[in-house]
Amino acid sequence: MRIRRSEESDLPQILTIINDAAQAYRGVIPADRWHEPYMPEDELAREIATGVMFWVAEDGGRVAGVMGIQDKGAVALVRHAYVATASQGSGVGTQLLRQVQGLTGKPMLIGTWADATWAIGFYRRNGFTLLPEAEKERLLRTYWSIPERQIATSVVLGDAKWMERGADRGKGG
Repeated sequence: MRIRRSEESDLPQILTIINDAAQAYRGVIPADRWHEPYMPEDELAREIATGVMFWVAEDGGRVAGVMGIQDKGAVALVRHAYVATASQGSGVGTQLLRQVQGLTGKPMLIGTWADATWAIGFYRRNGFTLLPEAEKERLLRTYWSIPERQIATSVVLGDAKWMERGADRGKGG
């Protein structure tokens, strides 16, 4: 398994993995937030244009997983973390998460759907803590550009660096 920064030639495989793995959300996330494909090509292009840097896990010349990181000043966000269905449970996600965590010394936050219990469990097993509702709402409004409906149906998890900030967390992120 090789983890590397994505290249433009990876974009079709990245889209395939995101849209394949996102099928797990069908019927789990609110129906009004589901669309087909889950991530169209123009949305991926917008995410890259707004500073999401994608990293891929390559196995035997094929992309097996993808994870983005976005610098938001005081924090870094994990964005669009997906592993190909055939590679799930094999450590690909953990390797990608370790890679993006190693790219920054900043506290790291992850937003995901509240009903995506498998995703929440994955992040918790990897040292992230589920944040309280009031903090979640403030963080989603501060660092993400998502609709109110998505804020209402999401959670935020913070890494150990975020949790160490303690009382400072209430001061602008």
